[in-house]
Amino acid sequence: MEQLSTVPETEHPPHLALARAGVDRAAQHRFDEPWLAAAWSHPSTKVLPIAGGEAFVVDTGQGTELVLLPSFEAPQTGDRYFLGTDEEGVSYFALAGESLPGRLDGDARPAGLREVGGLLSDRDAGLLVHAVALEHWHRLHSFCSRCGHRTEKAGAGHVRRCTSCAAEHYPRTDPAVIMMITDEQDRCLLGRQALWPEGRWSTLAGFVEPGESIEQAVVREVHEEAGVRVAEVSYVASQPWPFPSSLMLGFLGKAHPDGTAITVDGEELAEARWFSREELRAGMEAGEILPPSGISIARHLVELWYGGPLPAAARW
Repeated sequence: MEQLSTVPETEHPPHLALARAGVDRAAQHRFDEPWLAAAWSHPSTKVLPIAGGEAFVVDTGQGTELVLLPSFEAPQTGDRYFLGTDEEGVSYFALAGESLPGRLDGDARPAGLREVGGLLSDRDAGLLVHAVALEHWHRLHSFCSRCGHRTEKAGAGHVRRCTSCAAEHYPRTDPAVIMMITDEQDRCLLGRQALWPEGRWSTLAGFVEPGESIEQAVVREVHEEAGVRVAEVSYVASQPWPFPSSLMLGFLGKAHPDGTAITVDGEELAEARWFSREELRAGMEAGEILPPSGISIARHLVELWYGGPLPAAARW
């Protein structure tokens, strides 16, 4: 396999929906309890209630926005996670609870990242991705993996510390590769899982294994899932995918001329095939092919190969 290369900056897919941010995470304040207490009580501070990966949003004439509360209006129970500060000095916290607070007004509605991740502003998208990832991690890491005793929140929500052995545990991020593979005819390789809706096709993807480079993971996953041999790999961009804790690393790849025959594994993929642009466009326009979600990096990889936005009929 050739050495990893990088797609030039001008070719990067613009504005990956969940890779945006408008807030400085200000990690230097996470263990400063007096500063955090003062920030929480400041009248300009904004709080994002979250439960089960959802927050309240409101649809306005300018778009969809998170509902952010002053701290004095926020519930007084739940776990606080410090999310950062903006250029105006406003501090942001998430407040995780078993359920969202009572309905705030007639326009507010609960929503998750899959529904509104691409509709929010850069600031709001970054806040919600951060909060969702932290909430899920805390929910599943109540006990120490070293000694089995209970852990407690520390570092303004970015650490859990064991109450017995004092071991510190940090939020988990699982690297996964996702790749648009093409052949000598510039056809793209897409696959579908048996559990997906009828007609759904997407790029291949898989988790990086222990002791493995990301380049090796691309080559291995494509061969394991589809039987195709990859000869070249080029990095494109990354995007957090907190469903529950992945970081998607996007690549373009070239199949070896002698290794394009497809043999699906029957486990990860039920089907895989090569598509020309004409075949993909005709299938989408006929409603027979459903492309990846608009907030996913898979969608951007497909559009990078396609040469622009997919046909309007394919949007959802």
